[in-house]
Amino acid sequence: MVSNKNVVWTDSDLVASGSSNQTVVRRWDSATGAVCGTLKGHTEGVWGVAFSPDGKLVASASGDYTARLWDLVTGAVHCTLKGHTDWVYSVAFSPDGKLVASGSGDHTVRLWDPATGATHSTLKGHSSWVYSVAFSPDGKLVASASGDYTVRLWDPATGATHSTLKGHSSWVRSVAFSPDGKLVASGSGDDTVRLWDSVTGAARGTLRGHTSSVWSVAFSPDGKLVASASGDHTVRLWDPASGSGNQTVVRRWDSATGAAWGPLRGPLRGHTSSVRSVAFSPDGKLVASGSRDDTIRFWDSVTGAARGTLKGHTNSVYSVIFSPDSKFVASGSGDDTVRLWEEKLYPPHPPPM
Repeated sequence: MVSNKNVVWTDSDLVASGSSNQTVVRRWDSATGAVCGTLKGHTEGVWGVAFSPDGKLVASASGDYTARLWDLVTGAVHCTLKGHTDWVYSVAFSPDGKLVASGSGDHTVRLWDPATGATHSTLKGHSSWVYSVAFSPDGKLVASASGDYTVRLWDPATGATHSTLKGHSSWVRSVAFSPDGKLVASGSGDDTVRLWDSVTGAARGTLRGHTSSVWSVAFSPDGKLVASASGDHTVRLWDPASGSGNQTVVRRWDSATGAAWGPLRGPLRGHTSSVRSVAFSPDGKLVASGSRDDTIRFWDSVTGAARGTLKGHTNSVYSVIFSPDSKFVASGSGDDTVRLWEEKLYPPHPPPM
């Protein structure tokens, strides 16, 4: 299985992928789809990868209780981050590249110095697994999502808890900052998405409508929309144009107020199983969704119209993400592969009649 955090794009032309039942990190050329290198060293599955901001290092999170930093030029291990006492699920670089955060089954978030591999600090407070970590765009906060039903915001400079976001009634699997850093979105097994003020920690809204667990959340590039992917076979987006609701359509949420705005133009039916990942294109015009029905689907974020289906994976699609220039989509799957798809396979506008 390749989880939602396991496909990460850098500004270069490489993709990194990690698999839960493989002990390698692989690099892919996004232009050709060729494997550019296999980084060996972990002794258990790789659950997460992240590129440094300058594209020179890649971090990997593993079930062998370690994170590793790899030199992308030589393929050598730059350093091994040791200290966690359980699986490491997620890794993230700070925007300036001076810190690495990792989330683990040992209930902690650790911050590391990527230059030396030394522990900068250990952030303690969660009482269950830490599934997801993310830095705010300005690097002044770290968010962590946990099986203890909370999201925590931490000050990476001091290691102190900035705030604990309470309200979910089940595990929290995904966390994301808005592009301006003012909001945090979290997706949970309680079937809801919650929005929080990153400064005060106050709840800004609860987005209800899903009838099963929310596995993934994402902000649109302009921060005005939130998308969520759920086990109820839908992706939901919310639009302020109407106030009605319909459980069978793709919906939009107002990320500023948390208001549920109602359906877009008609029901967006298509996936036949749990949707595990959602992403916006860099221009915000398309939404991609990956599902346990082994497909990737594309939707027009304005009209809700279907824009195509990509088939080829032989198991669940757990992760989907656009390249920064929108020319490619990368997908991670339970078939232990990462696939790259060309832009021409998912036209953003309908072909001429």
